[in-house]
Amino acid sequence: MEARLNLFGSQTAAKFGKHLVSAGKVLADSTLPFATQELVKLRASQINGCAGCIDMHTKDAAHAGETAVRLNLVAAWREATVFTDAERAALELAEQGTRLADAAGGVPEEVWANAAKHYDEDQLAALVCTIALINSFNRLNVIVQQPAGDYQPGQFG
Repeated sequence: MEARLNLFGSQTAAKFGKHLVSAGKVLADSTLPFATQELVKLRASQINGCAGCIDMHTKDAAHAGETAVRLNLVAAWREATVFTDAERAALELAEQGTRLADAAGGVPEEVWANAAKHYDEDQLAALVCTIALINSFNRLNVIVQQPAGDYQPGQFG
């Protein structure tokens, strides 16, 4: 399988990608826990059907010590007992922020309030930006049908 467009070979796409990666580095340096960031990226990528991002974030999280049980249960986090209340709030915000078209009016107030109970303002900002960023990466990969499966942890720096 080959992508419709080589995002790394296109001058415009490569330049755009560098800016997205730079934004990701800002978030990696935030106080939002790494595990939360990876769980949120994985859940949004599952919803969007982005095989490349699912591959990457599953492997990066596992490489950083995340357990297979938690990674395997992200898609069914509501019924899983392995996530903290804070992680559950972040996963709910990620789902609502990813599925904007499914609910007129955007993210419900109770979802935001629940996240705000667990994260300070800077962490909330990082959480919102993480959700926005992963959705951007998902859309790029899904549109061009980027193949997945060969990613190695840390491959993109």
